[in-house]
Amino acid sequence: MNFTSNRDFLEFHSLPPSITLGIIDRADQLARHWHERTMPQALFGKRVGIIVDDTGWRNTTAFDLGVKAMGGISAQPPINFSTREPTADLAGYLDNWFDLLVVRTKELATLHELAAAAEAPVINARTRTNHPCETLGDLAYIKSVRGTLDGLKVVGIAPDANILRSWVEASRSMPMHMVQVYPERWHVTDPDLLNPNFESSTDIRHLLDADVIITDSWPTDAEEETLAEYRVSASILNEGKQGTIFLPCPPVTRGREVTVDAMLYPACQSQVAKAFLLHAQNALMEWMTA
Repeated sequence: MNFTSNRDFLEFHSLPPSITLGIIDRADQLARHWHERTMPQALFGKRVGIIVDDTGWRNTTAFDLGVKAMGGISAQPPINFSTREPTADLAGYLDNWFDLLVVRTKELATLHELAAAAEAPVINARTRTNHPCETLGDLAYIKSVRGTLDGLKVVGIAPDANILRSWVEASRSMPMHMVQVYPERWHVTDPDLLNPNFESSTDIRHLLDADVIITDSWPTDAEEETLAEYRVSASILNEGKQGTIFLPCPPVTRGREVTVDAMLYPACQSQVAKAFLLHAQNALMEWMTA
């Protein structure tokens, strides 16, 4: 294997900003290739292991499809981490066969352990702590619409969980300002994430000048009366600035974090934006195996 050890993508800010922005730009090019059915065969001869040690399907399906569309070979080893075999042992066996590892598992620490032991680069396809590929795909879509990420204001109506945390990670390296709007009980307080481009607030009026609004599922222990005022509706979106992009993160629960009419509002671009999950992940894999 000839890959450098710093090509793992475990947290959004794992890569230098210039590399991340290059991947985002490449995603837009690959989107055009996808629609024209002229995908470059950049992964020809590459062998990619896709390990799904958790629930969910969107981004791992997109990884599998992307590998094949770019000429590579993918396989899905039915591995469960932190059970019978040490992660370092698994890394050795996986290195025998794979040039790149895409892993969806519960603990970010497991991915750090795997990446430290494996020669092949490791991509985080989601943990309970963060979800960097999801944010990468959303930013690629936003860049394709706006033409730039400079000065972007992203408002997250979401608790301290994997979706929001990846956006906070992104605020450490991207030219954007990230605001979490939620009851203080669920604010991000992790000192490793706090940075000058991020703030937490309880003031829903941040939505009025947001360029992008994201939502995530309500915490399982939340009560209706606590979060009702943080439910995004069409009337709230109608008060916002022209051109705001609304990206509720799936799976969406109508009647909780969003209303039915918010999902029908023109600013809601969740489904079309998720197409860029495939394109951004393809660009990431292309760069990591170059």
